[in-house]
Amino acid sequence: RVARLEDSRQRAAELFRWLLAPVAPAEFLGRHWERAPLLVRRGDPGYYAGLFSTADFDAALRGGEVQFGTHLDVTSYAEGVRETHNPSGRALPAVVWDFYQNGCSLRLLCPQAFSPTVWHFLSILQEQFGSMAGANTYLTPPGTQGFAPHYDDIEAFVLQLEGKKHWRVYRPRTDAEVLPQFSSANLTQAELGEPVLETVLEAGDLLYFPRGFIHQGDCLPDAHSLHITVSCYQRNSWGDFLEKLLPAALQMALEEDVEYRRGLPMDYLRYMGVANSDTVDARRTAFVEKVQSLIKKLVDYAPIDAAVDQRAKSFLHDCLPPVLTQSEKAQSVYGFPARWKDGGPCNVDILITKDTEVRLLRHGIVRLCNEEAGVMLYYTTENSRVYHKEEPKFLELDSEYTDSIEFLLSSYPNHVRVDNLPCETLEEKISLATLLFEKGILTTKKPLVQV
Repeated sequence: RVARLEDSRQRAAELFRWLLAPVAPAEFLGRHWERAPLLVRRGDPGYYAGLFSTADFDAALRGGEVQFGTHLDVTSYAEGVRETHNPSGRALPAVVWDFYQNGCSLRLLCPQAFSPTVWHFLSILQEQFGSMAGANTYLTPPGTQGFAPHYDDIEAFVLQLEGKKHWRVYRPRTDAEVLPQFSSANLTQAELGEPVLETVLEAGDLLYFPRGFIHQGDCLPDAHSLHITVSCYQRNSWGDFLEKLLPAALQMALEEDVEYRRGLPMDYLRYMGVANSDTVDARRTAFVEKVQSLIKKLVDYAPIDAAVDQRAKSFLHDCLPPVLTQSEKAQSVYGFPARWKDGGPCNVDILITKDTEVRLLRHGIVRLCNEEAGVMLYYTTENSRVYHKEEPKFLELDSEYTDSIEFLLSSYPNHVRVDNLPCETLEEKISLATLLFEKGILTTKKPLVQV
């Protein structure tokens, strides 16, 4: 159903609906998001079939690329003590499964780097959240617990893939722990109080809890557990946005308004500061009022849209690259049939003409940013499946191409003729379309070369 949708934004919304079903997204966002846990019992062990399995876990180990510490943690939690048992080097199946047999839990930190289905799943979902969608998978032996109680700095969606797991979830203990910026240290059982939710998740079930909600999961004696935790909204709050915005606003105010450049009163150190905070003094009142007025006026200098673009630029760096269908490959540079044949290269030329019909591969894969160095187009098609393995990818564009990028964004998911791009000359239109095609940003309605 998701694959049949042309628009990547609709695909993301449909996948989000599937993740929460039968709970409607509007109900979830109104009653649970950042507020309260949600438990969805489905009674359908095959609901997540094909997403990730113990066989996939084993295949990742056999691929030879999994490293202890970097990709895989071996953990245990017994008698209130949480331990990590990571050796160094490659995580070989014989060593890993021996740890598991001896009661250790296994946490695969970046399943999207090893599983095409998890990569595909997260790459679609990230467009719904507008923030990085990450994941860890957890395999726990029967009758054990791998982690101490703690809270996280992410919104967590726990998808029970195999077996079952006993979960306890607790409210934040103080107002300061509601929607925290950072995860907690390991907590003791004595610090927890009564759970607000206690349940046994079975295959096909979903458990959501907001950041700041303390949680712990343990396996029952009769079954192992495999679950994947999908995470989002790490450092994606209004406060995080203001961290970008306020320094830029202050810089602009300093440049444009002399009031911000005037000197402080010569004697302000005598009546300001904590030592003087209880002193009644008209000079203190005037000083505080001046600070308040400058802060209030700062709003007028706040480059809100530019700060949003900088957040978007960071998000695009966080993003997974898109997963292409077979037809999308055939219509993109990734399926272009250039090859060595009969003693030389053939099918090399990318022959885009004024009549070629093009569109963006996905709506969310590009972002225009006006920066000091010029107009930059950031994009995700050359990102790695491993978080930040690559530097941010961007093209520096001439400013006259800005309208064409905006035209492609507003036209999506419809194809447009290259001739309709709002550039001055046909040569510029073809040049821009060719550049974007070569970076995997544009696809064509029909393959450029019929093979």
